Amino acid sequence: MSRHDPLSSEPVSPSADIQAYLDNLRYVRKLSPHTLTNYGRDLLELCEMGRTLTAGPGERAVNAALDFTTLTHAHIRKFAVQLHSRGLNARSIARKLSAWRGFFNWLGEQIPLASNPVEGVKPPRRGKPLPKALNADDAIRLVATSPPLNAHTATFAACNQAMFELLYSSGLRVSELTGLDVHYTNEAAHVSAGWVDWEAAEVRVTGKGDKQRAVPVGQPALRAIADWLPLRNTLVKNNAAKPGDAVALFLTERGSRVSPRVIQLRLKAHAQALGIVTTVHPHVLRHSFASHVLQSSGDLRAVQEMLGHTSIASTQVYTSLDFQRLAQVYDAAHPRAKKAPNK
Repeated sequence: MSRHDPLSSEPVSPSADIQAYLDNLRYVRKLSPHTLTNYGRDLLELCEMGRTLTAGPGERAVNAALDFTTLTHAHIRKFAVQLHSRGLNARSIARKLSAWRGFFNWLGEQIPLASNPVEGVKPPRRGKPLPKALNADDAIRLVATSPPLNAHTATFAACNQAMFELLYSSGLRVSELTGLDVHYTNEAAHVSAGWVDWEAAEVRVTGKGDKQRAVPVGQPALRAIADWLPLRNTLVKNNAAKPGDAVALFLTERGSRVSPRVIQLRLKAHAQALGIVTTVHPHVLRHSFASHVLQSSGDLRAVQEMLGHTSIASTQVYTSLDFQRLAQVYDAAHPRAKKAPNK
């Protein structure tokens, strides 16, 4: 992994310490490739900012060696201020500080450090936005409505409907959806990350932290998948370019496993065609699933398990959504809740 300094044509490469830390995250903590990319980018930025402190007069910062043990609490605070001055939002700064803090915690286990210089450095305050969720009517209309079909769009539409139904039915992350296979496969070139268990009427998926879970699937979603399978079989290529494509549940017209980006674009276009005002992406259906199940059941622990949240705190945000909905119903229905007219 490397990136280029805007003032130099020479690549900025990670130090041996950063590379060892990323290897630890990859092989010991088993973080996802996407998370590793973000951590690597944030740590390389720390290198670039730190090197400006140690470069001698007239020396390019990119060529200056960086001794992490020389970085202090004041340095990290200065870096956070620099990030804020560049227009970075509070969420992005918080993510970078978290990545840096984790790195120094690990580094302190490898070599003597006086302290973790990132401890106590806080990003600018930010409001915590609630996740967006569709109301139940819009969610059902979105996943149950299929566009007018012809010979060219039947396969495309059947795939979309099966994917959208499954996202809402089981609250899957988009990466979990794309990782689904038609059945469990364990071969040298490919081991299933997720698959459909038809007998149990559920999907088994591998979520964050390489943790597996089973999530129920509703009958409409199972029917949509069953309708899609015969069309899917016409797209399968036994000589698929990537291992696992031949058993992937959802395929593109070329016979390759569908990507998260493809699903995002298709879902957004479908919602716009139906006149749904909210910008809809796969995580909106996950939020809608969680909110609607919690509204009906009130069982926070069950929702936590189905979503694959490690901490109940991540699931508790949906109680705020539920309260908002109840408040709206009360304000609309209770005669004493209406505001007095302006005089």
